[in-house]
Amino acid sequence: MANKLDEVTGNVNTQGRDINVIEKQLPMEVGTGSKVFEIILWCLLIIPGLIFMIMKISKRNYFYSLEQKIQSGASEIDNTLEQRVIVMENLASLVAKSVDLDKSTMTEIAALRSGATHNDVQRNEISKQIDNVSNKINLAFENYPDLQAHESIKNAMQQNIVLQREISAARSNYNSLVSRWNQDIQVWPTAKIVAAKEGFTTRIPFTTSAEIKASARKNFF
Repeated sequence: MANKLDEVTGNVNTQGRDINVIEKQLPMEVGTGSKVFEIILWCLLIIPGLIFMIMKISKRNYFYSLEQKIQSGASEIDNTLEQRVIVMENLASLVAKSVDLDKSTMTEIAALRSGATHNDVQRNEISKQIDNVSNKINLAFENYPDLQAHESIKNAMQQNIVLQREISAARSNYNSLVSRWNQDIQVWPTAKIVAAKEGFTTRIPFTTSAEIKASARKNFF
């Protein structure tokens, strides 16, 4: 039998394709077939029914544990975003003392310092705003090369770069946990039956903004 997807002779999109994360949470649902399946287990013998019940309890506990890991991953992103806002606030203040920095930049940074825990949508939006503010500061560096000679500014810029990397690592960890959740809750019968009963839905992974995607396409050299 031939491969259904043949990467050698199949159609090729030479222009490439841009992709986006779908902002949609899918509820887990099971039909009458799943209910019949459980009834059959109990009707055959009590032992299969008990075993399946124990399996469901174990799977439910697994989902509860995984949910806490996802929360911890989200909190890690929040904490690192907060640290980056603080660093950029100090950086913007240092830059403003040396050059005429856009005054709206300080206002935007102050608005980001809420210190609150955010949901997935808010977390994405705050991350986009932080990136926009960072771009404004980077623009100041391009316009005023002498800023690079200031030791305090150089240190703050280095901290910002390190925090950017930490945010990327935290996002990858979060998305890995979300991916595991989204796959596991759809495995029938045990996991999906438990997920449907608990009202679980798929989760939306962390995404980047359209501005960042556009920037990634630019020629840097």
